[in-house]
Amino acid sequence: MIKKIPGETWKPLEFPGWKQLRKKYALSSMGRVASYSKDVATDGKLLNGSLTTGYKTLNLHRPGNNGTLYIHREIARLFLKKSTPKHKYVIHVNHRKVDNSSKNLKWATLKEMIDHQQKSPAKVAYKRVQANRTAGLKLTAAQVKSIKKTLSSNNRQLTIKKLADKYGVSEMTMYRIKSGENWSKV
Repeated sequence: MIKKIPGETWKPLEFPGWKQLRKKYALSSMGRVASYSKDVATDGKLLNGSLTTGYKTLNLHRPGNNGTLYIHREIARLFLKKSTPKHKYVIHVNHRKVDNSSKNLKWATLKEMIDHQQKSPAKVAYKRVQANRTAGLKLTAAQVKSIKKTLSSNNRQLTIKKLADKYGVSEMTMYRIKSGENWSKV
């Protein structure tokens, strides 16, 4: 028997091949997963599932199908309405991948999902560390200043390929320096 949480609702989880399994499964609006035989409230058992790249998943052996179900996607499918067909992605509002309550999930477009990921505290911290990194770099700040000066010159003699070869880096690095994606602080 599952202990009730005030305001929690359960919905049966149906997917291709669900009728062929021994147990039935249900998801709650609070992000919980349960298996049951007759009724989730009377004979239900809470499941932890697994973690796949930080997301809670349920691995089921379904005949002729992939066994992994991402819990956050299934909860969004059951409890949240999509605004448009372009809203194909599910994001965690608070950036915590294991918090699958329906209040923390939101359907998003590709652009909204990418923008949301860039604001993640982990991503912001990573960018801060990378911006201040000094060890293990192929270029020095002085070299980057020289590269930027060369790239912005109107009568530049060197192609980007030759400039990349001169400094022992890839052409893509040169394009990223030119666009400001890399070394923007120099």
